Amino acid sequence: MAEPSLAKIAYQTLQQGKGLVGIAHKEISTKLMEILAPEAIPDTSPITTDLLLDLRRSIKDLEEIDWLDAERGLYPKNLLFEAPWIDWFIKYPLVWLDMPSTWKRRKNKKFQDIPHSINKEKYPEYYLQNFHHQTDGYLSDHSASIYDIQVEILFNGTADAMRRRVISPLKTLISKNYSDLNDSELKIFDVATGTGRTLQQIRSAFPKSELTGLDLSASYLKQASKYLNNSDNELVQFIKGNAEKVPLLDSSFHAITCVFLFHELPGEARENVIRECYRLLKPNGVLILADSIQVKDTPKFSQVLENFHRIFHEPYYKNYLKDNIDVRLLNNGFESISSSSFFMTKVWSAIKS
Repeated sequence: MAEPSLAKIAYQTLQQGKGLVGIAHKEISTKLMEILAPEAIPDTSPITTDLLLDLRRSIKDLEEIDWLDAERGLYPKNLLFEAPWIDWFIKYPLVWLDMPSTWKRRKNKKFQDIPHSINKEKYPEYYLQNFHHQTDGYLSDHSASIYDIQVEILFNGTADAMRRRVISPLKTLISKNYSDLNDSELKIFDVATGTGRTLQQIRSAFPKSELTGLDLSASYLKQASKYLNNSDNELVQFIKGNAEKVPLLDSSFHAITCVFLFHELPGEARENVIRECYRLLKPNGVLILADSIQVKDTPKFSQVLENFHRIFHEPYYKNYLKDNIDVRLLNNGFESISSSSFFMTKVWSAIKS
């Protein structure tokens, strides 16, 4: 067996470091909560040693796939090391400063603590919540500024590796269905783009393609634009809008991605988003969805999924865990539906018939 390259060792070391930071942060914050806000401690089940080992193996499998996909040329290896490190370092203290309000919100079960300046009529009711007990929900510049580092901590540094799982099926199906098109002719749409991390991964794989991102939060779109439109790369277009009713014409895109949205939608909204994706895709268009794993796919992780629901305010998560996304896709006209799971993420691919 060949020895790992220096680049691979560097990648593995980086991932191990991020994992240790995530674990340390959660352990310290839990201890502080026990001392300062014991009433806010969620009722969770302890993780067994065997389950912990399974989780660690799953992370290693994810990282191995991530490296191999870079080796295959699906995206450049430097993407594995790309992150706004200085920005995150500066904002990390804000995560700690935000915790007391998070604990208070959890203790008082205050889940609709949205800024008074927000015109609630512009948003669907299900959106006006403090998902994860997040301060201001998704509706402030403060929330947008610390979101990415919070997600990195939550997933022990694997968030981008999980997002990148959309790239392999995206490239494979685009090459198959649009082999006559150059990358510069491709139009790719990212639904619920948030701060733009998924679009950054996609742009590295499709640097010449026309990219568009949609989100309901103006604050998160500002963060995404600041992050993505600050270089000589192709300009990324951003649209503020609801994924259930996108203000764009039929058959506008060759491919659509949607990452970490569905678990925060009620079932009817999931159905509406899938229907809109079908409408917006060109014939033979590619849809790639990525979200939390579901119980039926990884039953050994069911305890972890239950704990996630108990720790964070995720009102539609339990419904999502048992939702049959394959059937929803099929009923809305999609075909060639397949799915795979990677650590905490499940990825679906489908084709517009």
